Amino acid sequence: MIFAKATSSLGNSVEVIGDSSFKESMAEMNAFDEELRQAGVMKDCGGLRPSREGKRVRFDGESRTVLDGPFEGDLVAGYWHWELPGMEEAVAWVKRCLNPMPTPSEIEIPPIRASASTHQESSHENYR
Repeated sequence: MIFAKATSSLGNSVEVIGDSSFKESMAEMNAFDEELRQAGVMKDCGGLRPSREGKRVRFDGESRTVLDGPFEGDLVAGYWHWELPGMEEAVAWVKRCLNPMPTPSEIEIPPIRASASTHQESSHENYR
């Protein structure tokens, strides 16, 4: 799983970008996504709506509290679901990616554990 991290100025930055610049960036990102599909790497991808439109559910024992956005801190703006044999391959693909934000940003690559339903870890981690 690959996460495009949201930046604090994301909401304002998208409005500042000219339509032609935004369309050009999206075309480049779509071309990269298509390259990932053609290589058999990408299984899914998507952008997330702003946190102001989201909800969180806080758990405390038996209690459940629903919180309305917007949220602060470490937020995700989008994701890719990739299948690769190792971290090195995932890093190599990410380094080829267009910056997903109009300002300096980060992409996070956390490995996913094997499913608990398999009751065993695979011989190698999948970087999805």
